[in-house]
Amino acid sequence: MAKGGKRAGAGRPKGSGGKRKLAASIAKDGITPLDYMLGVLRDTKNDESQRNWAANAAAPYVHAKLASVDKSIEHSGKVEFVPVRTGVPKKDDTDQYE
Repeated sequence: MAKGGKRAGAGRPKGSGGKRKLAASIAKDGITPLDYMLGVLRDTKNDESQRNWAANAAAPYVHAKLASVDKSIEHSGKVEFVPVRTGVPKKDDTDQYE
């Protein structure tokens, strides 16, 4: 039984390319889906609903999504001071701090 290492035929075939090669071939053959959506968006003769569809569909490719943040803070108007004990306890009395 084989115990790992290099095997004949394993891995991606040579010349298969990747995402960049695929994107280049799509662009070479014609317009990309993003180009189509931007064309619909920029054409002022199109209906407003078509242009809104194109804007919504193309937005994730052009703009990064913002992180969702909850900005709601409840505040009673009262500030309370709570002391925090720091330091090392003395050997003779564990309740006393230096």
